[in-house]
Amino acid sequence: MGKKALTRVQVSRIIYLRERGHSLPEIKRMTGHGYGTVFNYIRGVRILPQFQEFWRSKRRSSTFRALQQQKKAQEHAQQLIRKIDERNKIITAVSLYWAEGSKGDLSLTNTDPALIETFVECLKHLGVEKERFSISLRLYEDLDQGKARTFWAKVVGIPKTRITYVDVLKGRKRGKLKYGMCRVRVTRGAYFLKLLNALKDIMKNDICSRSLTERTGVS
Repeated sequence: MGKKALTRVQVSRIIYLRERGHSLPEIKRMTGHGYGTVFNYIRGVRILPQFQEFWRSKRRSSTFRALQQQKKAQEHAQQLIRKIDERNKIITAVSLYWAEGSKGDLSLTNTDPALIETFVECLKHLGVEKERFSISLRLYEDLDQGKARTFWAKVVGIPKTRITYVDVLKGRKRGKLKYGMCRVRVTRGAYFLKLLNALKDIMKNDICSRSLTERTGVS
């Protein structure tokens, strides 16, 4: 069965509250309707002039709370991590490969340059030499190949001659894919692939066995 449609009175109350400067979460709480339902009915509803300052003051308050939460989260993160040592970097390399890497060879594909650079730098702490890295790119035809080559070569820290292949796709895809997609690969990386998988198994067995013990109470 589909969701029951709101009555005219229910819709009017949502609009009434919005016109008086109440936010989506507030209207959800006051009416008991879901976010999607409330959003559908407040979309395009104008705040009445006499309630504009009330609405703006709450927005300023929300922005302040968001900034305070961000600051608190950053401080908490610093306390939790303190300093990223060699062991942490190895765990990061394993985690990134586990989540994003190819299972057939030691490679990882992504559009996020920070993620690619982090993976490369962390692999170096496993003993992967800089000379072993090569990259291939996937670009839409409207992107500048020269700029993309220069960009990704700089991210990985290798000369552009180590770009082994560029796959050009038909169509336009701007925005998040400004420099396309990069696949970084470790050549002759069979040993390091086995090492990553062995480390992954250690992490998986340790974390999952602890979680199972906590859930079942069986050690």
